[in-house]
Amino acid sequence: MSGPLIAFYVIALCVLSCAVLLLSARRVIHMALSVGGVFIGCAALYLLLDAEFVGVAQILIYAGAITILILFAIMLTNHEAQEPPFRWNVRNVLSALGCLLLCAVILLSIRRTAWPVPDASVDINGGNSNPVAIGMALFKQYAIPFELVSLLLIVALVGAVLLARSRKEDE
Repeated sequence: MSGPLIAFYVIALCVLSCAVLLLSARRVIHMALSVGGVFIGCAALYLLLDAEFVGVAQILIYAGAITILILFAIMLTNHEAQEPPFRWNVRNVLSALGCLLLCAVILLSIRRTAWPVPDASVDINGGNSNPVAIGMALFKQYAIPFELVSLLLIVALVGAVLLARSRKEDE
């Protein structure tokens, strides 16, 4: 096995571990930190694929800003200090078995698919470097959706603050 393949398996194992921790954690803070781990692992995968700009942007925007935004929203809202203990029941066992079955089906379909090999002589960016192509697409084609997403995030944070404040006043 080559070095990049080993690195991929290690990074994929870390991302899957953080994702399982995200789904099995009982406290919301632990879930938010697990999401940060998934974001950092995805950034490592981008760096492994030689998409440095996307990897660094993933770390700055998702692992940094979005995770901090989630943590602030969690801290500004009320959450119960006592979490009920986890108990295995029939529904949890069937869900776990269904997830394992889905993973097996996806893995088999990925392994049996004949993936096309890209031609190395073709430049997909049209001569531009990766950050230039992304910047041109972002500010020419996707400027309005980009701004709408930022406004949506601000409105969601303000709404969480208002809901938390109204709950505290009601008590």
